[in-house]
Amino acid sequence: MSNVPGAPADLLRSLTRAERLLSRRLGAVLADDAISIEAWRVLCLLADGQGHPMSEVSAEASLPPGTLTKLVDQLVDRNLVFRRIDPIDRRRIRAYLTARGRREHARLDERVRASIAELGIAELGITEMGITEMGVAETSEAGMPPAANLVRQLDDLIGRLDPVRQRVHADAAGPHR
Repeated sequence: MSNVPGAPADLLRSLTRAERLLSRRLGAVLADDAISIEAWRVLCLLADGQGHPMSEVSAEASLPPGTLTKLVDQLVDRNLVFRRIDPIDRRRIRAYLTARGRREHARLDERVRASIAELGIAELGITEMGITEMGVAETSEAGMPPAANLVRQLDDLIGRLDPVRQRVHADAAGPHR
């Protein structure tokens, strides 16, 4: 890793670590209901009620098509999802949540949000993280380069997700909680 705070390698490391730790935490929340993180991503995507082509679900959930098909088969077996032929392009299959799937998603969403709220992530705030609607902001707090600020914020999140973690680059963002 670079010794320059906010270097791309630091950003990648921090983002990857935060995603893994958050997935592990949410996976534990969802495990009581035998829902995987991948299944959760699919349920969240379908929760808008519009129905989505399987190819779109595959891309948005970051799952290969074959893996998605098996996963959706399992969700169909649990009466959480159903498939229909696309009325406009009959070559495509669209996936939708069932009524039970909508209820389960709403119930699980409350539990997931409560778990995330325990971390105090909302306190971080999008603008504090140096992110705007267009991407990384040009400026951030205390004149810190935006990427360095983002890395600091992500390191803070990682510390909340994994409190026993040893800080690898103590000088990158100052004191760590």
